[in-house]
Amino acid sequence: MSHFFADDGEKLHLKISGEGPPLVMLHGWTASHQEWFPFLAELNKHHTVYRWDARGHGGHSLLTSTAPTVSRMAKDLFNLLEHFDLADVCAVGHSMGALTLWQYIRDFSAARLGKICLIDQSPRLLTDDDWSNGIYGNFDRSRANSFVAELEQNFAESVLRLSALGLNARAREKYLENAKGWEKSRTWLGQLDAKPLITCWQSLTEADYRDVLEQIRIPALLIYGGESNFYHGSTATFVRDCIPEAILHIYEGTDHSPHQWQRERFTQDLLRFAS
Repeated sequence: MSHFFADDGEKLHLKISGEGPPLVMLHGWTASHQEWFPFLAELNKHHTVYRWDARGHGGHSLLTSTAPTVSRMAKDLFNLLEHFDLADVCAVGHSMGALTLWQYIRDFSAARLGKICLIDQSPRLLTDDDWSNGIYGNFDRSRANSFVAELEQNFAESVLRLSALGLNARAREKYLENAKGWEKSRTWLGQLDAKPLITCWQSLTEADYRDVLEQIRIPALLIYGGESNFYHGSTATFVRDCIPEAILHIYEGTDHSPHQWQRERFTQDLLRFAS
């Protein structure tokens, strides 16, 4: 596994493969570069693919005391693009990765970016009386505070329950059955250092990128799950309507990871968009 050093001295791990124009892929919260492994066989034929483990993720211990906030991860992305001297990049962000891209655009405009692909994310996770397009449609600050307390008590199970007990009925069913996939995720989450990931989560829930959407002037591809664990269909249409000329694809019957359920379709959609 390769690495580079961010400007604060933190060592960031990543995998580089393939040949062609740069494709930078940013995973979701608690995940790693492995999220993108199923797509490499085809993507590597057309692109040089950069897959990082975001700061505090991937099971890597932190070398510095800098917290893995979304603003710090956006700066890490800027450091990555500078380090490898990448330009006109197509960047893909799933969940937390999409938030990282929105923070990047807020802080650095579209520097070194050519296109972005955003997967199943809301520009504001928390809901209130005037905003129902966040998590579940009713995940307000009180509920968010309770969730952080749960994370501090049992990190792995709380993360699983966040996905399982949301809007996707199949996820709830499989969680209650303790299906094999859920047990595998529980084992992975149990190996992670929870403290920096909780800090990261808190920064994600404090963010609000609704004002950033209309500032995006580069091509944007939006991929949303038709049965997302977290978001109603109105979230996808809100994002589409706010980003000028954004392209929206709803993958019917899929959850918060639509790219994983319809891999061939996602690969072709992304390659077509990136080219």
